[in-house]
Amino acid sequence: MLPRGDLSMAELFGLTDPVRRVGEAKMALGGDPYTPPSRWGLSSIGIFHPRLSVKTWLGWRPDDRLVPITNFFNRTPTPVDQGWSVKKTQVTDFRGHSLTYDSHNGTDFAIPAATVVTAPAPGIVRRISDEFHRGGLKVVIDHGFGQITTCNHLGRALVGYGDHVVRGQPIALSAYSGIDAIVSFPWSVPHVHFNSWVNGVPVDPFAADDEVSLWRVPNDPKPFRSGEDQEPEEIEPSSWDEDAIDEVIAGCIDPRCREKLRSINDIDRRAVDTIFMKNYFPTRFEVDAPIYKTQFQRRPLLDLPFSAADYDGVRFL
Repeated sequence: MLPRGDLSMAELFGLTDPVRRVGEAKMALGGDPYTPPSRWGLSSIGIFHPRLSVKTWLGWRPDDRLVPITNFFNRTPTPVDQGWSVKKTQVTDFRGHSLTYDSHNGTDFAIPAATVVTAPAPGIVRRISDEFHRGGLKVVIDHGFGQITTCNHLGRALVGYGDHVVRGQPIALSAYSGIDAIVSFPWSVPHVHFNSWVNGVPVDPFAADDEVSLWRVPNDPKPFRSGEDQEPEEIEPSSWDEDAIDEVIAGCIDPRCREKLRSINDIDRRAVDTIFMKNYFPTRFEVDAPIYKTQFQRRPLLDLPFSAADYDGVRFL
């Protein structure tokens, strides 16, 4: 029996709606008129870490209290029109190494199921959604200053849409929801896939030599500890360019997706949902326009999205 706290097996793997999951799995593997099929091959074996995976599935936490990172953001991704690729054909992480795969646009933190996931910075919850073929259950937070983060492969959300969250606040319990786990269990490590978007574009929170890290402790993220930064933190509200948002939506070639985005009246929800759909289903959009009125620079805003009761930092696998 896998240790999973009080998560059900359906929550653990994201199988709460089996009928819908079948359709999403078919789309992920075979594509649809607007989305190329996923690609994998022998090089995909390189993303598996069997020894780490099995013991993490069994609830193991490292004695050094450092979260293993199993994949970084790929700085040299394959073209999106070729489809989502879990191959390792052209990969470069922020260090110039190869701890990533072709289409990987986030950071993978290896943790046991039912681990508490926390807000990496103060913000507003702008989306909670569950796409089996694109990372399972996700919580999306707008932190202002042009920064949005998502935590994927969750088992249960502990917050709701529109909630204002403070730094270090529990937002979810981890799992490994999504088709990834079903296809690769038990050799793929249970993890939280963490996305960072600046100005609506996926970016690496880790910094190369000439960049600013998005982590408050540069390239060495730490969890928030109570007693730090007790003064309320200001959030720069997102200022959206509604004309640009409408232009991007009008350029969506999937009519169902286009009309769903058009039907959202709340501008914050429409903006973030547009960013979300454009990043998770990029081949459905033909227009690329900056939807913020102001273009922001990278700034150190984020902490490790886990509790200081569980972890002290990270280590690179």
